[in-house]
Amino acid sequence: MQTLGLIGGISWVSTVDYYKLINEGINEKLGGLNFSQCIIYSFNYEDIKKNNDNNDWEKTFQMLYEACKHLKSSGATAIVLCANTMHHIADRLEKEIGIPLIHIATVTAEEIEKTGLKKVGLLGTKFTMELDFFKSKLTDRGIETIIPDDEDREFVHMTVFEELGKGIVTEKTKKRYLEIIDKLIKNGAEGIILGCTEIPLVIKPEDVTIPTFDTVLLHSRAAVAFSLNT
Repeated sequence: MQTLGLIGGISWVSTVDYYKLINEGINEKLGGLNFSQCIIYSFNYEDIKKNNDNNDWEKTFQMLYEACKHLKSSGATAIVLCANTMHHIADRLEKEIGIPLIHIATVTAEEIEKTGLKKVGLLGTKFTMELDFFKSKLTDRGIETIIPDDEDREFVHMTVFEELGKGIVTEKTKKRYLEIIDKLIKNGAEGIILGCTEIPLVIKPEDVTIPTFDTVLLHSRAAVAFSLNT
């Protein structure tokens, strides 16, 4: 079994889901008392948010790079960034650390490609929705990405940090998310990417009339496959 290096705390709420899903995935494949061989480096989310607010991606890169070095020196053979937004610097990190980094957007794009969908809506932080690091992986496979309007993007971004990242889920927020998704569907979205690791806390597949793509679940499955060389 390969040793996974998980970088979490961004937020701790979704890191818990990663740990649970990866361990369940290993056990499903191997049975018995087989579970994930992994190491977790968990950040103080406030430190990362300060960098985000200041658009200081270089400082964030240096923090994650040091974390990756610790994980690698401890035996990790692949890195799992347990947050969509941090994949803005994922390609650079992988190049610098010299071990595989399992890219959340790549595995999501691969899954969407299997379904044959050509136009999807993307929900996430403003960084994930507005920058190209996620959308480019979809474009490479001929998949068009649409995002909410300015006001809706602000709402989704705010709730990630002020509610979902703290484990707070309300019916009011869920209602607004579903309204945002309905707008995306009206604009031609054939599927919806839950492109923030906290969004599956508030939106479930049965809530939406078209396919949803839970990036935490897809990323965790890819981590399991890597760990077991399958």
